[in-house]
Amino acid sequence: MELRQYFNILWRWMWLIVLAAAVAGAGAFVATRASVPVYRSTVTLMVGAGIIQNPNANTQDIWLSQQLAQTYVQVATRQPVLQGAVEALGLGDDWTVLRERVSATVVAGTQLLQISVIDTLPERAAAIANEVARQVILQSATAEQDAERNKHRAFVEKQIADLQAKIEAAQAQVSELEKQLGEAFSARQIQDLQGQINILQNQINSWQANYAQLLNFLEGGSANYLAVIEPAEADTVPVGPSDRTNIMLAVMIGVLLAVGAAFLLEYLDDTIKSLDDLVATVQLTPLGAITRMRGEGYTEKLITVRHPRASISEAYRTLRTNIQFSTLDSPARSLLITSPGSVEGKSITTANLAVTMAQAGLRTVIIDADLRRPTQHKIFDLPNQRGLTNALLQDGDPTPDGHIQPTAIENLRVLTSGPIPPNPSELLGSAKMAALMQRLKEEFDVVIYDSPPAMVVTDASVLASRVDGVVLVTDANHTRREMAIRARDALRKVGGNLLGAVVNRVSARGGGYYQYY
Repeated sequence: MELRQYFNILWRWMWLIVLAAAVAGAGAFVATRASVPVYRSTVTLMVGAGIIQNPNANTQDIWLSQQLAQTYVQVATRQPVLQGAVEALGLGDDWTVLRERVSATVVAGTQLLQISVIDTLPERAAAIANEVARQVILQSATAEQDAERNKHRAFVEKQIADLQAKIEAAQAQVSELEKQLGEAFSARQIQDLQGQINILQNQINSWQANYAQLLNFLEGGSANYLAVIEPAEADTVPVGPSDRTNIMLAVMIGVLLAVGAAFLLEYLDDTIKSLDDLVATVQLTPLGAITRMRGEGYTEKLITVRHPRASISEAYRTLRTNIQFSTLDSPARSLLITSPGSVEGKSITTANLAVTMAQAGLRTVIIDADLRRPTQHKIFDLPNQRGLTNALLQDGDPTPDGHIQPTAIENLRVLTSGPIPPNPSELLGSAKMAALMQRLKEEFDVVIYDSPPAMVVTDASVLASRVDGVVLVTDANHTRREMAIRARDALRKVGGNLLGAVVNRVSARGGGYYQYY
C-alpha cells in the first residue's frame, strides 16, 4: 500500500479520528475535575552523615555509604518500616495500603536518600513521610550508635576538653621554644631546643588524632549512620491529577484507537472505493468516476439535462469519450450497461450517458431491457403502457415502430420496458430479440441497453454476447470486490466485450479529474 493510500484512508476517516479525540479529551477533563487532588511530600536523609564532616574521610567510606543508601531504598517500603509508621500515626490502614503511596529513591551519585509519600491531605503526607524516615532510622544501626554515644557522652566530652587544653598548652610551649631557637647562638643550644620542639609536636599530633576520633564518636561518623537533613513539609500544590497531562494522554489514546479502528475497518471492508481500487482489485479498465448527486427523484438525477455545465455532467461526457476511444478501431454502436448488484446507479448512468451521446449529434436510443424493475420511463417521465415487451410479442417480425417514444432531448429516444412479462430471460434470449437488436443498430447510431444486474439474474449475460460492448457500473463503498470480479468473469464467459467499468457515487474529497472543473 502506497503512502498516498494511507493518507486517503486517514482523510476518509478523519471524522472518526476527530470525534474519538474530542470524546476522549472531554471524558478525561470531566474525570480529572471530579477526581480528588493528590499531594506529595518528600523527606531527605543522608547515609553516613558524619563522613562528610570528617576531614579524614576516604573514598571507601563514601562508596560504602552510597551502597548502603541503595539498601535503605528497599527497606523504606518493607513491612517493618511501614507497619511501624501505621502504628505510630494510628492510620488504621493495613501497611500494604501505605506501600502503594510510599516511594524511595537515591539521588544519583550521592549518599542522599529521598522518601516520598502521596496523600489527599498535604499535612498527612508530610507526617507520614517524616514517620517513615524515622522508622528507617530505627531499623538501621543509627539508634544503637546514638545510644552508645549518649551512654559515654559525659566521659568523652571531658576527655575532649582535657585534650583540647593539652593541645593548646603544648602549642604555646612550641611557640616559646621557637622564639628561643631564633635567639640561640651555640650549636648545642640550638640542637636541644629543636629536640624539645619535635617532641612536643609529636605529642600534639597524637592528641589531635585522639581528639578527632572522640569528636567522630560524638557526631556519628560511621558509614552506616542515617540523619534527616531535610524534613518533609506540607506542600499545598497538588501533583495530580494533571488536567493537561490527562487530557493530552486521553486524546492521544483516542486518536490511536480511532486510527487503528479506521485501518481495521478498511481491511475488513472489501468494497470498491475509487478508480485505483477498481484497477488494482478487479483489473478492469476505468472508464469514469461519477460523484454523488443531490436530489430525491429520478428526474432530478438527469444531471446532464438539468445542469449541463456541472462537473458531474462533464464526468459523463468523459465517460462517453472514454467509451468511444476504447472502441476506436471498431466503434461500438450497441452498449449494454449493467452492474454486479442492485441499487448501484446503472439506470441513472445509462440515461445520462445516452444524453451526452445525443448531445454529441448521435442518433441515440435507450432500450429499457430491465423487464423486472424498469426505471427509464420514470427518469424521462414517460408512459410505460407499451414498450419492449409489446414489440417482442407482436406478430411477425419485431419492430420498434410505434413503441419508441421521443424525449425532450434532441436525437434521443427511449424504448421503455412495457408491461412486465412472467418470463423476462426467455424474451431477451429469443430470436425476436436478436432480430430487434439488429434492426435498432441499423436505424440508430448508438443503442444503449439498460439491463438487470449481472449477478442477480441471467438477463445481462443473455444480452452481453449480442452487443458491441459492455460497461459495468459499480457503486463506491457499496459494490463488493468479489461481486465485481464474479460479474466480470460471468460477462466474459458468455463472450461479452467488457469495455471497462464506472465507479459511481465516489466521494468528492477523493480527488479526480472533475475537481478541475
